[in-house]
Formats: sequence, structure tokens, C-alpha cells
Amino acid sequence: MKFKLVFAVGVLVGGFCIPLQQASAKVSPEKAAELDGPKYTCMGAERAGSPSGIPEYTGKWVGKWPGMTKPYGYEPGPYADEKPLFKITAQNMAQYEDKLTEGQKALLKQYPDSYYMYVYPSHRDFGFQSWVCDTAKKNAVEAELIDDGLGVKGTGGAIPFPFPANGTEAVWNIINPHRAWTEKAVCDIADVYANGSIAWGRNKFMTMNLMNDPNVRRSYTEKINAYFYTSYLLPERDKGFTGVGFQPNNFKTDATQAWQYQPGIRRVRQAPEVCCDYPVPPAGLRTVDDDYLFNGSPERYTWKLVGKKEMYVPYHNFKVNDPAIKYKDLIKPNTINPEYVRYELHRVWIVEGYLREGYRHIYSKRRLYADEDTWLVLWADNYDARGQLWRTSFVNYFYSQESAAFHRGVSVYHDLTAKAYEAGYLVNERGEDWWRINIPLTPAMFSPQAAARAGH
Repeated sequence: MKFKLVFAVGVLVGGFCIPLQQASAKVSPEKAAELDGPKYTCMGAERAGSPSGIPEYTGKWVGKWPGMTKPYGYEPGPYADEKPLFKITAQNMAQYEDKLTEGQKALLKQYPDSYYMYVYPSHRDFGFQSWVCDTAKKNAVEAELIDDGLGVKGTGGAIPFPFPANGTEAVWNIINPHRAWTEKAVCDIADVYANGSIAWGRNKFMTMNLMNDPNVRRSYTEKINAYFYTSYLLPERDKGFTGVGFQPNNFKTDATQAWQYQPGIRRVRQAPEVCCDYPVPPAGLRTVDDDYLFNGSPERYTWKLVGKKEMYVPYHNFKVNDPAIKYKDLIKPNTINPEYVRYELHRVWIVEGYLREGYRHIYSKRRLYADEDTWLVLWADNYDARGQLWRTSFVNYFYSQESAAFHRGVSVYHDLTAKAYEAGYLVNERGEDWWRINIPLTPAMFSPQAAARAGH
């Protein structure tokens, strides 16, 4: 049987390039004391707004907001009645290009009739639970890189470096932002090809991020960061194929471990080391480390913290995940229906990864756009071996009342060369199997034995 692996986890300043192995410096208690104050939020974001339309950070809503009707499940969010401020198209993109990613500009040029961007008023009203802020402030003075930058010391549940000094610290914030402790759903996958044909996949999907357990404070020096589980229901040829495993905290001493149940042989086998550019089924339009737009080991790249810049990015995307939207209306040729995608102006950290000499990856360069308020990567541009823009991807995050954190929704991975895209984490038509977040799960649910039970 052909081997397959399923994996899920699990203001410009002067650019400076920091080798992966460079040590980090803790900030002073005086600097850390500025967090959650008049200048900075507890995550180190600038609290002030900007003349161009970025509002002041309020963080006034944590886990609920005016008009919310239920403790879990889909909600339209507090901005559902807003109208777009303007529309960016291939015809007027020059007017806005200083705030567009290279990937956005490429999509506008390549699909002038299919891709456009509705820009809405910007908001910064969702905040963090007090324990998350306390953890970030603690990490500011205690966290540090270890083991040649392949691990960190610090406390889980919040980013380790509210004031990142270099690219390696920044990428560890990207690997460990505050987000859901657990997630469970049945997710659909649409692979849309240049001729307009659609190949569908579906899987039962769960993760358990130990570092974000709201009830237990754990150390980033513990062995396991997160567990993952995915069992395929579609396409029919893959039905019953199940992958489970865990991602470590330290990639110097450990590696991602995975086990797979293969229906053809009716056995569970440990998979080879899971890392980096392995193509994700069913279509291989993304790599395992494209999940969350970057995850896993930072080892294959030299990371550069370019700086912070105002950009139009997907934000507060409740609507695109609405169960009332049918796939026939959402999944369109060239890209998902842009009528359902909300963009806002926000400050983002730009972090670049350059393939290290002696290492292999299908991407020679990665450019990540991480929200300053959350450190979630909202957009990513990836380049091929010739240095040409190849793939561009974005995640439609919505705020989850169940976890009091932003949660990933429809995730879109564009291959500009193949003129194809994948829309994953689709739950619009899943009914009762829509996202459940921060419900109790156990490590046993992610074991090889669990994979065997799922396959049968």
C-alpha cells in the first residue's frame, strides 16, 4: 500500500537576520511591567490605534459579547450588521498595494473576476482571560530559547516572547499562541482544480493542546505540546484511514510521532518521522507544516523578524463559517466566494523563513503575517526553489465563545502555478458535528489503540 500520512495539530523596522541557533535575551522587569499597561497589551501589541483606521485596543469582551445567544456553536458575532468600507479589485489594487501581501496581489491579478476583497471597519475588542495575560507577563522575564533555538523555556498557555528580539523568538510565538485547548469536528475538504472540478474529502478531526489547558499550567520543557487525531470518511478509497500522534515541545530532543491505521492491512503501524514538507492528503495542495500556516519544527529555516506593518488581512470571519451557507455557494472556481470573507486593516508582524543550507523543503522562503494582538498567522506567502511566489494561503478566524479565543475556520491554500486551491476545515454543512471547542478530551483518545478502534 502506498504510504500516506495525515497530520493536523496539531510599522516596518529595520530588517535583521538572526541565525536559528542565536540565544535570546530576557527582557527586564521594568520592560515587562509595561505589558497590560497604557502602551502595550499583555501580548506586547501596541494598544494605540493609528490615523489610517486601526482602532485602539479595548479587549473588552472575553468569552461573550452583546447579542450572543448560546454558549457554543455558530454565532454571527458582534459586527454582523456592518457594511464594507470599500472593495479592492484588480482594477483598483494599485491604490492599496502598500497594504497588500504579495499573495493577495497575485490572486487579484490571476483571478480578476473571481477574487476581490471587501474591507470592513477594524475592531480590537476581544481580549484574553486573566490567566493568559498573567502567563504572558511571566514569560516576558523568564522565557528563553534553548537547544540551538529548537526549544524554549517558559510557561504554556501564552506566547513565550511578548517582546521578540529576533526571528527565532517570533516564530516560537507563532508556534505557541494562545488558542483552543481542545477542538473536535467533522471537517469537509474541497480541492478545486483549474478546470473547475472538485474533489471532496471528509474527516473526523480532534486536537488536544496541553499547553492551553485552562485548568493546568504546564512548562514548555515538558515532552508533549499537542495531540492530534484524524480519521477519513471521504473519499471512499481512504475511508477508515486514521492517523494519531503528538507534537513535541522541543525539536532537539524529540520529533513529532504518528501512528496510522491502514484499512487495507487492518493494522496500526508507527509512521516514519513526521515533519515539514510532507504533502497532506487528499490532494497534496499543502504540507504538514502549512497547518495554521506554520507549525512544527523551525529547524529547516533561518528566521528573520522583518518588523510590523499595517495590512489588510482576514479578520472576524464569523460569516464564512455560517451553517446557513451551502458549499455550492461557497466553493467556487479559482477561490472561495469572496462575498463571505471579511478583511480588516490591522498591524501584523512579518516573519520570514529562508531555507537553511543543507536542509530540504519544497518552500525556499516563507513569509508569515502574524496578527500583533494574538500572534495567529492570518496569511502566508510561500516561494519555490527559484524564489518565485508559488503558494499563498489564509485562515478565516472567528472568535469562539467556547474557548474565549480566536479559532480557525475555513482555511484556504492556493497553488498559483497549478491554478488550484484547497478549502479545508469546512464545517458549514456538518450540523451537530460543527466545531466543539475546549470540551474535555483525554490522551487515550489519541493513542494507537484509538486509531485501531476508529479503523474498525
